[in-house]
Amino acid sequence: MNARPLPPTVPPPRFRKGPIIATLGLAVVLVIGGWALWRALAGSPGEGPTPAQMRGQQQRIESLEQQVATLSRSDQISRDANRDLQAALSERDEEIAGLRADVAFYERFVGATAQRRGLSVHELTLQPQDEQAWHFTATLTQNLNRGAVNAGRLLVSVEGTEAGKLRRLGWADLRQQPNAPGVPYSFKYFQQVEGDLLLPPGFKPVRVIARVVPQSGAAVEQSFPWTQAAAKEGAGEGAGTR
Repeated sequence: MNARPLPPTVPPPRFRKGPIIATLGLAVVLVIGGWALWRALAGSPGEGPTPAQMRGQQQRIESLEQQVATLSRSDQISRDANRDLQAALSERDEEIAGLRADVAFYERFVGATAQRRGLSVHELTLQPQDEQAWHFTATLTQNLNRGAVNAGRLLVSVEGTEAGKLRRLGWADLRQQPNAPGVPYSFKYFQQVEGDLLLPPGFKPVRVIARVVPQSGAAVEQSFPWTQAAAKEGAGEGAGTR
């Protein structure tokens, strides 16, 4: 028999040393570089900032604290200024509203289209002085006789209850003076007259009555609820002539 030929002998593989050495070298470089970077950032054990660095950091902190304090103070000043501005604007709005009301009041009596009205008590207000004493302000108006002076006296009386009974206090009672003269007035279109009232202890007022007595012509009497007049919302309930 013929013997089979043996397969060719394959030589064992040879490893190339160049790439392996290069890879190992790169790994070593990366390890050494990382270690050096960590030392640079973290510092060696036991190392700390120098005194100069400490002083620099402290100065930086103080500078930042000063900036924060300055900004806080500036913000507070701005807030205070804004609050004062809002208060001033509110006061101006109230003043404008009051002036508009005054203009409307003037036009009502002296304007070209104003409705002609005779002598009347446009408004009466009361302000407490103590438990028994009150100060009143009455606004008298007329535009029926334009340009003519209307003069006379104003007398005030109060109706209420005392010891469960109705009682009316006249001008002399409220002034605690017999034959007390009324408050004088003299105007062409309107005037505010003032005076003081003294209520007896235990008296509970319900209405206040203003009686206007001109030098010529009939007297005019108007009543106002005490609670409204005391709340500065006095408005006449009606007018009559006596």
